[in-house]
Amino acid sequence: MNTQQHCSTDQLSHALKVTGTLIAELNPEQYSAPTPCTEWNVRGVVTHLVGMNLAFTALLTGQKPPSRDQQVLGNDPGSAFSSSASALLSAFERPGALERNFETPMGSATGQERLDIRMYDLLAHAWDLSQATGRRLEPLDDLAEQSLTFVRRQLADQPRKGRFNAAQPVADGAPALDRLAAFLGRPLDGSWPAT
Repeated sequence: MNTQQHCSTDQLSHALKVTGTLIAELNPEQYSAPTPCTEWNVRGVVTHLVGMNLAFTALLTGQKPPSRDQQVLGNDPGSAFSSSASALLSAFERPGALERNFETPMGSATGQERLDIRMYDLLAHAWDLSQATGRRLEPLDDLAEQSLTFVRRQLADQPRKGRFNAAQPVADGAPALDRLAAFLGRPLDGSWPAT
């Protein structure tokens, strides 16, 4: 596989659709369930996903991002995610968006690199939701393999502290999404604590 391969907006659209379907099918009682992303329960993960869609959209379009305490889910988390996903996709599809450099306190990166970052975060949290709720995800192995290659390269010279737990054990032959989740610090044995 070409280690320089990047995610496309079509691939992002697909991953957003799969994640959106998972969120739309959540039952209200599932929102308090713990997840492998141990700082958040299911509601916290969905809030993060919507918030990050909005933050990336704001960055790409030169707008002010939502505040950390802004209530981004409203009364319909599924619709909130769908709306934020559409806005995000439109922002990445703007002419020249993938080639431009975008500055944040974390540093400078092109729109393409921002897309790759958004993709691995999206996939990892879709996995979190699937694990927490027992709902199966549509296979995303090609995307997960691509994202794993990218994030391994990106984190090679960056500290994980404050962002990700230490990589967890995983079999070499495990599905790519499991290997991505493990690399980003998720335990694969269901041993995450209740939030």
